[in-house]
Amino acid sequence: MSFIVTNSKKQASYRYMNHQSDQYYINKILAGDINAFSTLVERYQSLVYTIAYRITKNKEEAEEIAQDTFVKAYTSLPNYRGEAKFSTWLYTIVYRRSLDIVKSKKRSITSEQVEEISEEHIEIVHDALSYLQEKERKEIIGNCILKLAEDEATIITLYYFEEKNIKEIKEIIGLTEDNIKIKLFRSRKKLYSILKYYVLPEINSTNGRAI
Repeated sequence: MSFIVTNSKKQASYRYMNHQSDQYYINKILAGDINAFSTLVERYQSLVYTIAYRITKNKEEAEEIAQDTFVKAYTSLPNYRGEAKFSTWLYTIVYRRSLDIVKSKKRSITSEQVEEISEEHIEIVHDALSYLQEKERKEIIGNCILKLAEDEATIITLYYFEEKNIKEIKEIIGLTEDNIKIKLFRSRKKLYSILKYYVLPEINSTNGRAI
């Protein structure tokens, strides 16, 4: 029901329009056409950076991780067997690399404490967001996702922005499908609870009533 899904469909449609499949370029690379890799970088660099940034919460680290991810993907490409989508395989690399950086910096995986939000208020927040300009809406949503824990931010990003299904997300982050479903449900509610303060300041934070 989230407009995030609607936006991601448009983005996905644009991204793949008039493009050959990932496997087409992978075959060219493995055949010796190293320039073909730039097409895959172009195709996925935005989401790779976004995942890294939403995990590390640091732009410089995210840029370095994104570069490392593509270097790792290129050197490991001969080992890619196509059992998972290339994007799933790539996001697994960036997810693990990002967590390694967080752990190496001894930063804990935490998120803000947020109030419970009802489905009724989620609908109200959703409607309020729909009135915002797309650029402003995306900026607000992005900033609020940064307030989630690393695994929550990743699941939200993969599910709503990249339209990965539960099975694919399981392959990327290594949790069970049941755990991912639970985290997705809770993370969505957390996100809307945070969004509430940006788009509905008239909602009383104590009792959730409009004042």
